[in-house]
Amino acid sequence: MKIHEYQAKELLAAAGAAVPRGIVAASSAEAQQAFERMGGPVVLKAQVHAGGRGKGRFKDSGQDWGGVKFVRSRDECGRVAEVMFKYPLVTKQTAAEGQRVSRVLVQEAADIAREVYLGMVVDRALGLPVLMASAEGGVEIEEVAARSPEKILKTAVDPDAGLHSCQARRLAYDLEFPAEQAPRAEALMTALSKVFLDKDCSLAEINPVVVTPKGEVLALDAKMTFDDNALFRHPDIDKLRDETEEDPAELRAARAGLSFISLTGNIGCLVNGAGLAMSTMDIIKYHGGEPANFLDVGGGASKEQVTEAFRILLADPRVKAVLVNIFGGIMKCDIIAGAILAAFKEVGFHVPLVVRLEGTNVEQGRKMLAESGLNIATANGLTEAAKKVVAAAR
Repeated sequence: MKIHEYQAKELLAAAGAAVPRGIVAASSAEAQQAFERMGGPVVLKAQVHAGGRGKGRFKDSGQDWGGVKFVRSRDECGRVAEVMFKYPLVTKQTAAEGQRVSRVLVQEAADIAREVYLGMVVDRALGLPVLMASAEGGVEIEEVAARSPEKILKTAVDPDAGLHSCQARRLAYDLEFPAEQAPRAEALMTALSKVFLDKDCSLAEINPVVVTPKGEVLALDAKMTFDDNALFRHPDIDKLRDETEEDPAELRAARAGLSFISLTGNIGCLVNGAGLAMSTMDIIKYHGGEPANFLDVGGGASKEQVTEAFRILLADPRVKAVLVNIFGGIMKCDIIAGAILAAFKEVGFHVPLVVRLEGTNVEQGRKMLAESGLNIATANGLTEAAKKVVAAAR
């Protein structure tokens, strides 16, 4: 689960980080009021769950600036905010149609003498959280990693003990913070680590950390993503969810107990098991097709879940064919075949359907499909199934 920048900053501030003063506005009038309260030049920051806002563009607005804009007057603040609320913001992380902006952060402008990157993720090779830092702040960390990987500093963090002061001090030294600024940099690192560990984050970034000419060390921007599986422990974080920023199909699937991720292809996939689902997508691409989604119905899918899965797949106008790939272990093939037939009749298919069954009671399941009289193509192997569904989608 992702949250907005202003929410991430609130969590960091509560943990002891220094953040610029800011006010959240939901209209251009509120943005102007915030400008007056701030009493000077501000930066308007569109609040969307996508990176690259500053380099983005507001679709069809005729403006050449993106979702982060410095403004000097109350009137300019109102005009800029009106554009942000009226037009969708397109960045490299949004779809082509862009993302609507429902909130704008009006943040006090900061003089910037230097920018630094701080981030924290789980390093799966180490099996530990890792705090990352780079002197090249304000730049996408992926670019730095590709161009100059030696410029990314890393330190593993004990999930029980947290970030040790000596670790933070060493990173501050390696980032060449002078003695008078080092404690402030260390405070930011400590706050970031505390939020990451306490709130079960999967990603937490401050990019950039800025140093002002006066020696302040501030979290100018922040991004956080949380482990969905841990949200039951954090009702305070779950309340921060903004469903308007999420894919409606993914929300619908989650309510039905399905693991679903929208993709950009035209072949719908309904599979039981995450590994099998990824293999299914791989073999579809191998044979020249493009999967429209990842969908894992789980090992014990009910008729209602299969039916809802079909509804979600068929609601996507890009889907030209559907592949069902089931390995019957916990869920026997004859049971899943019955669920497929019931769902097929209830939903009403308007695109070709290819079904591949394997596992317990597979012969009974295949017989049920063959004798149904419905327009369902079957396959005895995954390669055959992939070839059939790719041909059908074309």
